Amino acid sequence: MSTFARVARVVNTAVTPLLSAPVVGPALRKSMTEIGYTGRKSGKHFTLPVAFRRQDDGTILVGVAAASQKTWWRNFQPGPTPITIKLDGEVRTGTGVAKVGEKGTSVVITLDEA
Repeated sequence: MSTFARVARVVNTAVTPLLSAPVVGPALRKSMTEIGYTGRKSGKHFTLPVAFRRQDDGTILVGVAAASQKTWWRNFQPGPTPITIKLDGEVRTGTGVAKVGEKGTSVVITLDEA
């Protein structure tokens, strides 16, 4: 495991409980949440905290910083791939597709109808 992966694991472990904390949680949840997905090769279920943005068309955009050093987003190629995301206090389901472009890498999440 690379140094980057070790640091990311520590940060994710620290951030995840903060999303539920009574004082800082509400502020963090405006731009951060947890996603869940199944690894395409391992078949294991993973959850991780991510920063997100709601798009005008109703999709959710998750930017992938340092994408060349991360592998999780590759589970959404070619996509669409099932995903869960916590939004507004509830777990929603949908599909994710990884997009690699000039502005970087992102996972675009389309939510299932509520």
